[in-house]
Amino acid sequence: MTLYIGREASKRICAETTTEINLLVDNWKYLLAGLVCQYIHGLAARGVHYLHRPGPTLQDLGFMLLPELGQDKAYMSETLFTFIFLSFFLWTFHPFILKSKKIYTVLVWCRVLSFLVFSQMLRILTFYSTQLPGPNYHCREGSKLATLPRPHSAVEVLFINFPRGVLYGCGDLIFSSHMIFTLVFVRTYQKYGTRRFIKQCGWLLAVIQSLLIIASRKHYTVDVVVAWYTVNLVVFFIDKKLPELPDRTSGNLPLLLPVSSKDKEARTKEENHKLLNGNSVDPADWRQRTQVNGKVQEDGNVHADNAMNGA
Repeated sequence: MTLYIGREASKRICAETTTEINLLVDNWKYLLAGLVCQYIHGLAARGVHYLHRPGPTLQDLGFMLLPELGQDKAYMSETLFTFIFLSFFLWTFHPFILKSKKIYTVLVWCRVLSFLVFSQMLRILTFYSTQLPGPNYHCREGSKLATLPRPHSAVEVLFINFPRGVLYGCGDLIFSSHMIFTLVFVRTYQKYGTRRFIKQCGWLLAVIQSLLIIASRKHYTVDVVVAWYTVNLVVFFIDKKLPELPDRTSGNLPLLLPVSSKDKEARTKEENHKLLNGNSVDPADWRQRTQVNGKVQEDGNVHADNAMNGA
């Protein structure tokens, strides 16, 4: 029994891997473009740090309402974000091991990256428009990390001092990058996830993440508030432009992005050809048809005319 279950799981994993590889071959350009844009976003955040000038922390309603966690507890928001990120990442690979599945891993990541890229483009435009004095501890007046000396070479900028440059950045405030990822992940699971309880927990964690970011003074309240409505609007409109993910119950794999005019013409000609041959456009409705006395009969069942039988 154990051997049988092991064989079934192995077959399922192999079949899923083959399917995902085929999808990856067709969509690798979109994934690569999305990953390159992640680097560009990191590069832009590093660049604005050179422009950052520390100053007095701005008056903030969230700072008044939420007690400051302090430097020793600043890790709490990062820990929660890491949990959300890893949970979503592992969920996107569940089709490889679980029998019940609704998504294709490659296609859902193409979709997620498109949401992230458009949100991050708006974020870059926003934090380069106006540089606010950072409220984080390492961005305040007197901190050595609050400002960066002029780079000695382009290489110094291009390598963005990873990961220290990412963790101790300043100036990239409006709007929160952590909330971009969190809201995109939660909204994606809201649409394609199957567990109602996990969906509710996802939104609850997003709210807690927002409060922790403000309480740890990593962002102003405006950075979090703007992220909530901007990211949701971006996902709403971009999701309408992208075609729906294919249903796992069918074997059809439509393209992720809208097809070109040539593809549309070819598909229309193919459908017209099928109609002329007496076949339905829907593959599920393809049936053998026979013509008798000018009438088309389906499923090969030929009914002779009553007059021919002498009735």
